[in-house]
Amino acid sequence: MKDLIILGSTGSIGTQALEAVRRYPASLRVAGLCCEKNVALLQKQIDEFKPRYVAVRDEEAAKSLNIPEGIQLFTGENAAKEIAGIERATVLNSLVGISGLEPTMRAIDAGSEIALANKETLVAGGDIVMRAAKEKGVKILPVDSEHSAIWQCLNRNSEAAKDVKKLILTASGGAFRGKKKEELKDVTIDDALKHPTWNMGVKVTVDSASMMNKGFEVIEASHLFGIGEDKIDIVVHIQSVVHSMVEYDDGSIIAQLSYPDMRLPIQLALLYPERGDYCFTPLSFDNLRLDFEKPDLEVFECLKLALDCVKAGGNSTTVLNAANEIAVDRFAKRQIKFYDIPYYIKRALDKFSDGGKPFDKLEDVLDTDEKVKSFVADVIGRKRV
Repeated sequence: MKDLIILGSTGSIGTQALEAVRRYPASLRVAGLCCEKNVALLQKQIDEFKPRYVAVRDEEAAKSLNIPEGIQLFTGENAAKEIAGIERATVLNSLVGISGLEPTMRAIDAGSEIALANKETLVAGGDIVMRAAKEKGVKILPVDSEHSAIWQCLNRNSEAAKDVKKLILTASGGAFRGKKKEELKDVTIDDALKHPTWNMGVKVTVDSASMMNKGFEVIEASHLFGIGEDKIDIVVHIQSVVHSMVEYDDGSIIAQLSYPDMRLPIQLALLYPERGDYCFTPLSFDNLRLDFEKPDLEVFECLKLALDCVKAGGNSTTVLNAANEIAVDRFAKRQIKFYDIPYYIKRALDKFSDGGKPFDKLEDVLDTDEKVKSFVADVIGRKRV
């Protein structure tokens, strides 16, 4: 029986993870639930799963909860960190943005296995996180469909990546696949949220539209599988059936195929080392078509910036992540345009990127994140006046 602490239990990943708990009640048990402010849904989850711990970031929203006796409640800015490190468990981190970094570190410190769906944990602080996980003997299990696919192609043995020639990440292309640059100058947040395949939150859907998401995944893959960015390729795959591939030295390529459904990689991570036997929509080869194309780095400037940052090293990916987080937020609020996102990221990189050694301390990552966000927010604010 695995005890689960689910960070982001009311979001897309969190609610699908709870489906796995319902399917495997003899294998999975909810120890903790954490959300930002959707207490209406959280209350239903508490009543059904009866966790030992509950965390809500929004203190005012938490006041409306009916918490049964015996359940420990955490509220406020540090709620996610507190619940993540409360006991040894399997911690599913599906928080959004760098808010997921400190809870991941707390969970690692507690010796907890990490099912990771929070990209920014590794994008902003990958060196620190992976070093801490290694020291504690903690497994980090990928939940993203692409990294889960690579993990499966490696027989769920991340160490096997050292024997491969190349990792090949597939990308759907997002809402703007096939568009020219001039067609995207005046697109809105509504346009960016029309993802052709996946139903995701606002931040990750916009990142998919700009293809920053895929750049983040290159950074993640490098950390997760201990392989250089020069051995990671990206291909746009329209159908989202091939979730990623591994090419070996002899030229053979192993791919993981399934219809797009996040419940599969979630189930794989939560049940590890078991695989589970619940079958989602079986893949049919009747009239199945698989198309692939190269990403357009001129159109998708965010992807190019991300790839450049991986090569630059130092604090570049931390700066990239922070600047992108603010720029995407302002785009979602209709305060800036789509191509302003890479513009402000470049401004931040020009000012803060040092090309030096990766960070040694979590505090340095958080300090840089705060400074970059403040700078980008200020520059956007001054430009709008």
